[in-house]
Amino acid sequence: MAPMDYYAVLGVGREATEDEIKRAFRRKARETHPDVAGHDGAEEAFKAINEAYEVLSDPDKRRVYDRYGTVDPRAAAPDLGDLFGGAGLDDVFSAFFGGGFGGFTPQRPRTEGRDMTAAVTVTLEEAAAGATKSVRVTRDAPCEACGATGAGEGGSAATCMDCNGMGKRRVGRRTFLGMMETVTACPTCGATGVVIDQPCARCAGSGRARVTQDIEVEVPGGVADGMGVRVPGAGEAGIRGSAAGDLIVSVRVSPHEYLHREGDDLHVRASVTISQAALGTVLKVPGLEGEVSVEVPAGTQFGDLVRVRGEGMRRLRRPGRGDLVVHVAVEVPRKLSKRQRELLGELGESLGDAQRTSPLQRLREWLSA
Repeated sequence: MAPMDYYAVLGVGREATEDEIKRAFRRKARETHPDVAGHDGAEEAFKAINEAYEVLSDPDKRRVYDRYGTVDPRAAAPDLGDLFGGAGLDDVFSAFFGGGFGGFTPQRPRTEGRDMTAAVTVTLEEAAAGATKSVRVTRDAPCEACGATGAGEGGSAATCMDCNGMGKRRVGRRTFLGMMETVTACPTCGATGVVIDQPCARCAGSGRARVTQDIEVEVPGGVADGMGVRVPGAGEAGIRGSAAGDLIVSVRVSPHEYLHREGDDLHVRASVTISQAALGTVLKVPGLEGEVSVEVPAGTQFGDLVRVRGEGMRRLRRPGRGDLVVHVAVEVPRKLSKRQRELLGELGESLGDAQRTSPLQRLREWLSA
């Protein structure tokens, strides 16, 4: 059986913090507790959630799980570095062939901030006209206490003397092949190449701190359901003033009571009487900006479409608007007065209804011929 994906079980990303994992566990536990859920499989789901939390809430177990995909030592693959005194396979090839696979060289840790995601809901009218919405996000923002420098009061940043600002060091290891030199991240500066003598107490020298903020999002007119809007620099802040990531906001358009969108066109239903369908009429139907007048031509049949140009959705990032498409339904009265029956009978005679035969009657006539 394949190992369980504990992150998927709790519904969190692999970079989730301890607090995020704890909150996700509590939420999932409430949803799947057998006494609450009461459905088949609830007990198994509850056990899986507890197992996932037991591993991910323990730093040591989580580190093993992240490395091997399991916490079972029997299933964990052997680390080649252990066979070579801590030197990885790339280090072995680097020692003999100068660069390992494809010239592998240890890279510095990422200092730029990562992109983040959020979601916002707009009405159909807001999606058509465009709107400014606010979305609340919790992110690593530039630390206000130190101005994102990472240095506390009286502190300063200097080049790491252990690695000369390179962020990496060469380390000799003894293996069964003899002494082998490998390149590793500098532990003194955390591979950044910079050390701070008095780190900021608020951000511990990283230059960024966890905050909850309301971010304004400019939703463009014509946006469709599920589209993403990018807010530059509103994602995770970089370390000590490095470039921040972006906030990518998924836009959800709530359903409209009367209007249905297809591309840039809007669709709406309208009903007319028999006389209106026969003689033609002008209707008022709902639109994005109030009622819209629709000319229904004489002789309109049930299911006919009437198109009103330029009354649909605004087109995204280009001029013009789509159309409003009216689906016409002809209503047949269920109850008629005596006079109405007489009038319809006279109308039917004038239209030659009595001379028209049904399909069944025509079939009978054809068989008897």
